[in-house]
Amino acid sequence: MDLHFGDSKPTDEEREAVDALLGPPGSAWEAPFGDSTVRSDADLRWARGGRAARERRDLLLPGLHAVNDRVGWISDGALDYLCRRLTVPPAEAYGVATFYSMFSVKPRPATVLHVCTDVACAAAGSAELCAVVEGRLGLGSGVSVERSPCLGLCERAPAALVVRAGSGAGAGAPHERGAEKPYATAVIAPATPEATVLAASAPEAAEPEPPASLAVPQAGQPGLTLLRRIGVVDPASLDDYRSHGGYAALRRAFTLGPAGVIREVTDAGLVGRGGAAFPTGVKWKATASQPDHPHYLVCNADESEPGTFKDRVLMEGDPYSLIEAMTIAGYAVGAHKGYLYLRGEYPRALGLLSNAIGQARARGLLGDDVLGQGYAFDIEIRRGAGAYICGEETALFNSIEGYRGEPRSKPPFPVEKGLFGKPTAENNVETLVNVLPILTMGAEAYAAIGTEKSTGPKLFCVSGSVERPGIYELPFGATLGELLDLAGKPENLRAVLLGGAAGGFVRADEMDIPLTFEGTRAAGTTLGSGVVLAVDDTVPLPRILLRIAEFFRDESCGQCVPCRVGTVRQEEALHRIAERTGAAAAGDIALLREVGRAMRDASICGLGQTAWNAVESAIDRLGAYE
Repeated sequence: MDLHFGDSKPTDEEREAVDALLGPPGSAWEAPFGDSTVRSDADLRWARGGRAARERRDLLLPGLHAVNDRVGWISDGALDYLCRRLTVPPAEAYGVATFYSMFSVKPRPATVLHVCTDVACAAAGSAELCAVVEGRLGLGSGVSVERSPCLGLCERAPAALVVRAGSGAGAGAPHERGAEKPYATAVIAPATPEATVLAASAPEAAEPEPPASLAVPQAGQPGLTLLRRIGVVDPASLDDYRSHGGYAALRRAFTLGPAGVIREVTDAGLVGRGGAAFPTGVKWKATASQPDHPHYLVCNADESEPGTFKDRVLMEGDPYSLIEAMTIAGYAVGAHKGYLYLRGEYPRALGLLSNAIGQARARGLLGDDVLGQGYAFDIEIRRGAGAYICGEETALFNSIEGYRGEPRSKPPFPVEKGLFGKPTAENNVETLVNVLPILTMGAEAYAAIGTEKSTGPKLFCVSGSVERPGIYELPFGATLGELLDLAGKPENLRAVLLGGAAGGFVRADEMDIPLTFEGTRAAGTTLGSGVVLAVDDTVPLPRILLRIAEFFRDESCGQCVPCRVGTVRQEEALHRIAERTGAAAAGDIALLREVGRAMRDASICGLGQTAWNAVESAIDRLGAYE
């Protein structure tokens, strides 16, 4: 791929997909090479460059989605046309297109079947599912079967996602030729070979997904805070949401004023729920105080940590709560635009959130004058395309801006120079939704929940070898044993993975670990994003460790050497010792420790810094390979 435009031309479908997003070309200069359009005198004096060109760069990722949704892959002609429209060098756009696992720059069928092979699904037999499905869907089936990282459906493992490219919603304007099939998606979980093959052949004929409330074993129980509306309200109805206390928090926010909101959040002791546990009030205050404008709010809904699905359940079961919380956060930090960066693997959440944003706009809850208070705020959804690294805040900013999702060096920090180089507050879904009860019950009452250093309720994603997998809400301070008793702990429990692939294992006899940030830290492990994956003695631990190593190798962005090389060396060593124990494995275990220290000390971001955690804990805590 060259820096210069080539002579490839887009098909009619590809051109329609791009034009549906960007509008018709502003000049014949934006037409494909060799196009028969005659350039007029006005065209000869037309140019778009400098700031005007740079301001459109952020439409690159939506443009790639538009083509991929319509055709199923991104051809040279489509990429060249998109680059002409956006004034982006083709080599740079190619680097972006090849960065994401959900895109392909090589021809493939319009229907793609993503079968999850990550930790929870691997333990539930996804390898066997893949083998059977691949055997039934051969080369002539018109379906491309792809092994996928976590799809965020761990409570219903094993899971699969079907995406069929075509005309219609999400893929551009409908096409006149009736033979073209419409764009469609289908989720199969738990996936059986029969249901998976049927859905891949005809996504619209697949069984509908169960309601989000089925992922919440506590749904409808009294005493819930974050999950209290799930299974109670209709997620598509704004009126139902408001009748159950919706938008009371936003009204109180306008009463308090921006500084008052930040003070309440700070006094409540809210910290980030994505794993870093940074104080939310400190972040908001730092953003609000920056003299540079505009300010931005970014919601990180790119929930890609294996074993994590809490944000999906919140967005599917109570989408208006996130829209309200983002509006409050934007008001507090002085932002008038919010971006909701959503996983590309969450089609139902996309539909429900799009509906919620549209309804909120229509009712004056988003737009130029929110609730008649003279405050302007709106939200735009940006879809990810399959890149775990984009969960890192600065990689997410690069992704929105139309660049490869690679982390930036810090400082400067996002509160100073974040999205588009402007002050930005970034929080994940669970963190933002916690703001609502802080404002409705008050900071003091909220801080009384949990412990002194870890305040409020926490959502835990329980999956694996338990009777009742799902999302559980408990106050900080509950023990691991209490949580697993709720979920149905197996008698033959061997270990528990806390915090997902970037977390660590604990033994079956460590059930008294308090589920707080300080409690897990004192126990030599991590709470992370709230993943609690139970592993019984029927699950081969070396295979799980190898899958974790494969995950980090695949998801490394490759920007820094310690992570790019270290994740490969880690996987290689685990392959060598998969069937070894004792002295036969000692040399490679020593190598793993050396590589792990190098990644932890020298990687640019959390991916490389935590890639060795689970393997290290399995060796030291569980005695793996002894």
